Amino acid sequence: MTLAAPADASTSSAWAPGPVARDALAIRTGGLTKRFGDVAVVDDLDLAVPEGSVFGFLGPNGSGKTTTIRMLLGLISASAGRVELLGRPVPDDVASILPSVGALVEGPAFYPWLTGRQNLARIDAAGPHGERATRRARIDVALERVGLTAAAGKAFRAYSLGMKQRLGLANALLRPRRLLILDEPTNGMDPQGTREIRHLVRQLAGEGTTVFLSSHLLSEIDQVCTHVAVMNLGRLVMQGSLPELRATTVARLRVDTPDDSLAGPVLARFGLQATPEAGGGLVAQLPAEPPAAEELCRALVDAGVRVRGFVVERPSLEDTFVALTGEGFDVAR
Repeated sequence: MTLAAPADASTSSAWAPGPVARDALAIRTGGLTKRFGDVAVVDDLDLAVPEGSVFGFLGPNGSGKTTTIRMLLGLISASAGRVELLGRPVPDDVASILPSVGALVEGPAFYPWLTGRQNLARIDAAGPHGERATRRARIDVALERVGLTAAAGKAFRAYSLGMKQRLGLANALLRPRRLLILDEPTNGMDPQGTREIRHLVRQLAGEGTTVFLSSHLLSEIDQVCTHVAVMNLGRLVMQGSLPELRATTVARLRVDTPDDSLAGPVLARFGLQATPEAGGGLVAQLPAEPPAAEELCRALVDAGVRVRGFVVERPSLEDTFVALTGEGFDVAR
């Protein structure tokens, strides 16, 4: 079961979101705050999500991610601050802007006794822009995109959790969207389904759709996102491109050798402060602009160091997250 682009030009043209203005922002918030009593669940949040990006929204449980998404969509009101989606204020212009925004928040809700196709048809007919003449074709395309064509005639109550998530995504894709806001879109999916949704997100971004993606799967964020923001205790810890996030942590050089006494001075010549490992070998933190790895390795060999292993370890996204928040993450591997 694979995700594919629309089969012909008559349907594929509907998925083109139009040109993206340079430096435009799909989502902008300023001082966004939500309080429940005296507790600020989201506190003074300034988000800047570039159009055309795949923007990962990270944070431990209780950090304010879902509350933020609800405010972005106008589902709950903010205590303070402002929200703009695609350059329009929310909630003031929410009725005019939401047709260009698709969303999947905290799991989809459908009629359990209707089939997947019937549910999509019912929802599409209820909206102001659900053209009846093209409804079947649009539903076919949406189901194909999320890999549910074969299960379209099955009752929703018989769907697995992963299939329910897929149907929620299909609903979000029934019409052309300039912005998709997805909260844990791969929840309940097997590895194959997760890969297919990752492919779909990349495909949508390639077509110009901005994807705002909240997820606990750090490995998925690492593979698909171009930009990230990290929340902790309701506040924004960091936002920017993925390389900028990685630059906040330090890479390390690990040299596996029985000749620590010979290797240490060689590394010192390159400005590296090496410390011995318990099981033998040396480890050293690398500066922002490290020396070339091949030059280091050649210098070690020329000095008579027996190099059994030479590895530059880049911090994982999980390592970076822990360094920023000071706590662990509910990571699904």
